[in-house]
Amino acid sequence: MRKAFVRILWGLLCAVVIFMAVAFTSIWFGWVGYMPDIADLQNPISKYASQVYSVDGKILGTYSMNRENRVHVDFDNLSPYLVEALVATEDERYYDHSGIDFIALTRAVIKRGLLGQKSAGGGSTITQQLAKQLYSATAKSTLERVMQKPIEWVIAVKLERFYTKEEIITMYLNYFDFLHNAVGIKTASDVYFKKNPKDLTLTEAATLIGLCKNPSYFNPVRYPERCTERRNVVLGQMHKAGYISDEEYRTAHDEPLALNFHRIDHKDGIATYFREFLRQYVMAEKPKLSNYPSWNRVQYSIDSTAWENDPLYGWCNKNFKKNGEPYNVYTDGLKIFTTIDSRMQRYAEEAVLQHVGHYLQPAFTKENRAKPNAPFTNALTASEVRGILNRSIRQSERYRVMREQGATDEEIQKSFRTPVEMSVFTYHGDVDTVMTPLDSIRYIKSFLRSGFVSMDAKTGAVKAYVGGVDFTHFTYDMATQGRRQVGSTIKPFLYALCMSNGMSPCDVAPNVQQTYGNWTPRNGSRARYGQMVTLKWGLAQSNNWISAYLMSRLNPQDFLRILNDFGINTYDAYPSMVLCLGPNEVSVSEMVSAYTTFANHGIHCYPMYVSKIEDNEGNVVATFQPRMNEVISEESTYKMLEMLRAVMNGGTGSRMRYRYNIECDMGGKTGTTNRNADAWFMGFTPSLVSGCWVGGEDRDIHFDSTRMGQGANMALPIWAYYMKKVFADKSLGYDPNEKFDIPEDFNPCSSELDDYLPGGIEEVFE
Repeated sequence: MRKAFVRILWGLLCAVVIFMAVAFTSIWFGWVGYMPDIADLQNPISKYASQVYSVDGKILGTYSMNRENRVHVDFDNLSPYLVEALVATEDERYYDHSGIDFIALTRAVIKRGLLGQKSAGGGSTITQQLAKQLYSATAKSTLERVMQKPIEWVIAVKLERFYTKEEIITMYLNYFDFLHNAVGIKTASDVYFKKNPKDLTLTEAATLIGLCKNPSYFNPVRYPERCTERRNVVLGQMHKAGYISDEEYRTAHDEPLALNFHRIDHKDGIATYFREFLRQYVMAEKPKLSNYPSWNRVQYSIDSTAWENDPLYGWCNKNFKKNGEPYNVYTDGLKIFTTIDSRMQRYAEEAVLQHVGHYLQPAFTKENRAKPNAPFTNALTASEVRGILNRSIRQSERYRVMREQGATDEEIQKSFRTPVEMSVFTYHGDVDTVMTPLDSIRYIKSFLRSGFVSMDAKTGAVKAYVGGVDFTHFTYDMATQGRRQVGSTIKPFLYALCMSNGMSPCDVAPNVQQTYGNWTPRNGSRARYGQMVTLKWGLAQSNNWISAYLMSRLNPQDFLRILNDFGINTYDAYPSMVLCLGPNEVSVSEMVSAYTTFANHGIHCYPMYVSKIEDNEGNVVATFQPRMNEVISEESTYKMLEMLRAVMNGGTGSRMRYRYNIECDMGGKTGTTNRNADAWFMGFTPSLVSGCWVGGEDRDIHFDSTRMGQGANMALPIWAYYMKKVFADKSLGYDPNEKFDIPEDFNPCSSELDDYLPGGIEEVFE
């Protein structure tokens, strides 16, 4: 009987051993359960956030998929305290096992499994925990969790074969979710302490490692006392393991939590519009006409040209990784080095906020109080306003959702006229209120919008990019996405064509109103009416009659050609004569790019947003160079400088001198479209070209007063505030005393027509 019992025991033991051997062999080769392939094991964490850097080395932001906002950090860039705290707390025999700690496992089975002692600790090693994070889905039951364990053991052993102990710790810390969108130790260090991982102190490292047990339960923001207790447990384990001395333990134990907490969100920080623009730009796919609505074929032409000519546009889909897949900014851990200067970006954002938010908006709000159609112009009828609002209703998310749910037109209209609780934007912070959705549309439309771009005059490198006043509430980008009528800022291109045809700033033209076919241009001033005036004076005063007169004497196709050479996408169909007054719609970035030609000896620079891209291993996978084309000769450029400087020294831009006291050598041009719908200012120094637009969301939202609505009042001050800040920051290296590179013996009045044109350009056309 006894021998039979012993045989049974031996038989059961052999059966268990055989079963375990078969089970683990099946798991090892993937016959049972899930087992990642070798390629996945060799590169288990590929989903790293891409980082966007400024030219002065600041991280502007990251691109990530969902909440996986992790940024890779190497072992050498980890604080030693992090490693010591992790090993002491989670796996004290970490350096002595090969993935499974049989001592800890036996203790856990006996004490926790059989005796029910919850304080006995777990049996999972750091490697097993990593395997769980990487490859185990959240268990729905205890049985499912028990079934996952053997698979994690096998994966842990395999990970130990492929990686060193340091690499496993690095992966663990890079992968762990520390809560508050702080995925990975680099992001967590920034979110909780505004530091890099290598700079964490003993207590800071212990705090973060303490979260590894249960980040929600030990949440340092919601439960600081609980988190501090957990931190001190970690410190105790480090002391027990001999990593810190008695004195270090006592000192650290008594320190307060001392968080420097801030949430990470893609809408926070500086250059938010630029980061979103860049994300879309590099991830763009090859344009297909079928993907563009009929009313937006202009954008199809622009995107198609960019796909063919700009290496950055669609870069991720034009270039491929070693495995043949295209790059992805969300998951490939790229480092994108932009041309944006974080200091200049901050100055640009401050300038827009200072003028639009603190000066223009209060004045516009005050004017709207007297408008029955506010925020729309008084020139509209009540019926026209209703039409605009109904169109806005149909374009809203609320309308789309209700339509998908089968709501009738009557139900939707009632919904938009029923007050609801909502949070609305103000320049002093969001405010909770009760308002009908229809009123909220009018309210949000009452805020003026703006776009601003600043570029290096010699390379086109974009130094600052502002797409609006607040990215959270006004996501539409008015720097590149928005296109508005440019008004008189188009005139320098017309004059440049004249200079290329042999004219000079000193040539004269009749300052009279004339009719061209069925079009009679109007002018805002009758100064010097009936006189022969110089072209220099005509441009400085932004005289429409002179521009129309010049246009009537030129080939319209030549003007269209030179606009394209300047980088202006002239796809809109306008009568050739009217085009000289700027009815065509252009983006701010295009206009700034076009004006680089005047500061760069006639060479036009396309916008340059990125200098290079590195992969997640630090290899440079792309470099970008300035893209240029010659538009006008150097001599013509010097003539244009003579006239564009006159705009600032005595013309429509002269308040830059007498009101804002900017004394640098500069040229520029103001622009205002019909009824003050769009206000522009383009300005440049020898080294920097910047421009801005200010207006309403719709063209019928604007100041009715020209005094307030003109470009010199709406847009010019932004340029002034920005340049004052740039010049004041000596670290940027922009010299207010820098002069345009014009030969000393250059005569701006020299003209190829001088010998036979004593009476001015009128004679050459008659």
